[in-house]
Amino acid sequence: MKPYISLYDVETFEKNFDKDSKNQVALNAVTRVGLDEASVNNSLQRTLTHNFNIEIEGGKVTNQMRSGRCWMFAATNVMRLEVMKNLNLDNMELSQSYPLFWDKLEKSNFFLENIMKTLDENVSSRLLSYLLKDPLGDGGQWDMFVNIVKKYGVCPKSAMPETFSSSYTLRLDKLLTTKLREFASYLRSEASKGAKLVTLRGYKEKMMDTIYRILAISLGKPPLTFTYETRDKKKNYISIKDISPKDFFAKYVKLDLDDYVSIINAPTADKPFNRSFTVKFLGNVTDGKPVRYLNLPIAELKRLVIDSLKENNAVWFGSDVGQYSTKDTGFLSAAAYDYQDLLSTEFKMDKATRLDYGESLMTHAMTFTGVDLDDNHNPTRWKVENSWGDKTGNLGYYVMDDKWFDQFTYQIVINKKYLTKDELKQYEADPIELEPWDPMGSLAL
Repeated sequence: MKPYISLYDVETFEKNFDKDSKNQVALNAVTRVGLDEASVNNSLQRTLTHNFNIEIEGGKVTNQMRSGRCWMFAATNVMRLEVMKNLNLDNMELSQSYPLFWDKLEKSNFFLENIMKTLDENVSSRLLSYLLKDPLGDGGQWDMFVNIVKKYGVCPKSAMPETFSSSYTLRLDKLLTTKLREFASYLRSEASKGAKLVTLRGYKEKMMDTIYRILAISLGKPPLTFTYETRDKKKNYISIKDISPKDFFAKYVKLDLDDYVSIINAPTADKPFNRSFTVKFLGNVTDGKPVRYLNLPIAELKRLVIDSLKENNAVWFGSDVGQYSTKDTGFLSAAAYDYQDLLSTEFKMDKATRLDYGESLMTHAMTFTGVDLDDNHNPTRWKVENSWGDKTGNLGYYVMDDKWFDQFTYQIVINKKYLTKDELKQYEADPIELEPWDPMGSLAL
């Protein structure tokens, strides 16, 4: 074929299309109902049942609304189970507006500090363009949530409920981003005139005061102390008075967050298995824990999740939820849609190629709360707690087949006690630094 499309080429394409009558049938279906409805695999309802021989009793499904806080919802969904156990509750929900406030405040400071670290970068450089693209978006990583909890604790939803801006973050994010870019411009301009770092940090203090004000107006002021009132499973009244968020975490969540580690599966040539990784310029709290992963084969991720579920511990995980998923029925399956037969073409990229060529990365965090094992103790399907409300899936719960786990699950968080001694040493070894735009630096939304 020539470098350009000729009219003869177009005539050939059309003749080839008309040779196969199936193409016209597909055209009629797709133009009427769309690609997904025309190719949906209805047989999954018979095979991907919501029954699991290992299952954790969870709480009522939560709803992140129109915000990118899935990583916070998944994390608080794991942590609230500990509160429910410790207080013998049927259900409770931790505030997601509370960590949102602190995350945006900390991300703003993190961004401005990074601007001051990169003053010698040209404004058109790839690094500065990356930093300016999304200074404090909603997305995040497990280690970033840990940083917030360690510094500020957690509180029940009643202590800091949702506001319009926490559930619909678009306008708040836009205005904060505009201010941060304005601040970045000012800091770089003053530095070019000879201002020292100590002077720039003086400017930053006033900038952060502005960010706090915008957040407090939009989300409300985070509580210093609060009173939590509820009833346990036996209807006994519980009143926890005048407790701080940090003390609430220490007394009723009780997790040692230093024991939890992120494991990834990135089967690309540049990321050897059994090595630890970090990502440059990825984080939120400047004095917090850097993001760190251990890269392992996918079979090891499954082993670790199963070991955790067997001991009644839910598992935070990150995946590419937009790939072959049905929102109404809540199926995560590579067989969810038969695009190949519908369009008479194959989709041949494997997991590594999808990562390398920008076709897939982690986009969303959820929680594993169950698994079904066959007679040989191999997983066949997984129970997933989502944070999109109870109108999707099975009252908000999804079911994932094992092949989808292979192809589109990228990260899990588990207690390090489930790692082998060698794996723990590998995790703790000096990490390989990845560039900020590496797919493993993606944030769950």
